[in-house]
Amino acid sequence: MRSIVTMACVDCRERNYSTEKNKKNDANRIEFKKFCPRCGHHTLHRETR
Repeated sequence: MRSIVTMACVDCRERNYSTEKNKKNDANRIEFKKFCPRCGHHTLHRETR
């Protein structure tokens, strides 16, 4: 049930992180506030497909 997803910065659209999610528990796209090295501060990162 767990799948690997890629996280992209909302501001600069750079794909910085990858994580796992359970599709049964999280059917929608997940969002986290993570550090973006390109922007230089914490930004919202969304799951990309």
